[in-house]
Amino acid sequence: VHVVESGGGLVQVGGSLRLFCAASGMTFSINEMGWYRQAPGKQRELVAIITGGGGTTTYADFVKGRFTISRDNAKNTMDLQMNSLKPEDTAVYYCMINFWRGGGLFDAWGQGTQVTVSP
Repeated sequence: VHVVESGGGLVQVGGSLRLFCAASGMTFSINEMGWYRQAPGKQRELVAIITGGGGTTTYADFVKGRFTISRDNAKNTMDLQMNSLKPEDTAVYYCMINFWRGGGLFDAWGQGTQVTVSP
């Protein structure tokens, strides 16, 4: 399983970015997909999760109303639309894929994409 993120960059306060995640080598069933982030000196934290069918989403309180997660099951891809960005959103954003294999659940992570919000 290979996971790649893209779409990060530098944006001004109040601006928008769209992150992309693509999974390849997926011969297994995906349970859920999610975005996490890690700012310098801080622990990695959940941003948003979307379930297998795409019918259920969960957002961290600090992004509710600003970020939208979506996925394309046929393509094994996931997006994160980020609006009204704040300096505190600056972090490396990671894509996580939770999948079934041999009756168990496993996680695969991408290398991350940097998002920087300038004041």
